[in-house]
This record gives sequence, C-alpha cells and structure tokens, in this order.
Amino acid sequence: MDLDFKKLDGLVPAVIQDAGSGEVLMLGFMNAEAYAATQASGEVTFFSRSRNKLWRKGEQSGHVLRVREIRVDCDVDALLIRVDPVGPGVCHEGYRSCFFRQLSTGGETKVVADRTFDPNAVYGKDARE
Repeated sequence: MDLDFKKLDGLVPAVIQDAGSGEVLMLGFMNAEAYAATQASGEVTFFSRSRNKLWRKGEQSGHVLRVREIRVDCDVDALLIRVDPVGPGVCHEGYRSCFFRQLSTGGETKVVADRTFDPNAVYGKDARE
C-alpha cells in the first residue's frame, strides 16, 4: 500500500501512541524518506518542517521511540504509530507526552501533568529536539 504524500505537500501526520498504555505521546510529520527510515530502523524518524530535514526521535536525548506497530487511516494519508518509548518522556519541554496542557471551553490552559525530566539538562537552554 502506498501512502498518499500529496495532500500535505509531501507529508503525512504521524500520531505516536504508547503501545502499552495507549497514551498519545506526540504528533509529528513524515515524508517518504522519514517513513522509509522508520521502517528500516525500527525507530521513529520524522521530517522537521522548521529545520527542513529528517530527525530521528531521541538522536539528542536518547529518548527513542521503538516501533511496535504502524497503522494507516482509511484515506491512506495519516499514520498511527504504536511505540515502546525509551526514556522518561518525549516532549522537549520535559513531559512524558506533548499533550500536557488541558484547554478549557473558555480558552484557558492548565498544565495537567508533571515534568518527567529536566529539558535543560537534556537539550540545553532553549533547545528543541
């Protein structure tokens, strides 16, 4: 099955889910090269839109995402990647999940999780993986 990389200028969204707990950890984007690298290595590789290059999750932090299963949606233009995460978290802000804020109907946000690691110790000041 060929993924449809045409709808988002060569990218498909990839929802990353902890295979054990079911928790959604993050959302990233893949181009065909990142998808192929993910399949070949067994660890999630994304395409960074801001840096315009591939990046393997954990290349700086060591917090890699080992692929357990890849699912594709009915339109063949989005992925659900079930992973075994290695490390205390995936968020560059120090949380287990990138979805650590709750948005109220009034638009206010509230942090609903605890930090699981110090991002400055892992990435340095203002660094993003």
